Amino acid sequence: MTKEVKNFVKSHLKKDLPEINPGNLVRVYQKIPVSAFSGATTNKKEEEKIQVFEGIVIARKHGKGINSTITVRRMLSGVRVERIFPLHSPTIKKIEVLEKGKVRRAKLHYLRKKQG
Repeated sequence: MTKEVKNFVKSHLKKDLPEINPGNLVRVYQKIPVSAFSGATTNKKEEEKIQVFEGIVIARKHGKGINSTITVRRMLSGVRVERIFPLHSPTIKKIEVLEKGKVRRAKLHYLRKKQG
């Protein structure tokens, strides 16, 4: 990469991210436009809402760079839901680690077959 690209990428990296590993229970706060919920368009300034997603990290991919992501899994009304969050995205407000997990695998995809 050229020096300009490296400087641009470095300026967009978040510096306040906690240590996130597979097996951790995390709470992710994400900014969502209000129009995505109401369905109606507003003429006012685009308002945002904070949506919270809490679950277990089953994978962390793409290293520690600008492309790094985590996959979070949870049970929601009996339905298993997985979401992939880019860590350095401007829509991610903050990430809290609630519990640290002790696992022996880097990817916990076997949890997809488990019940409960």
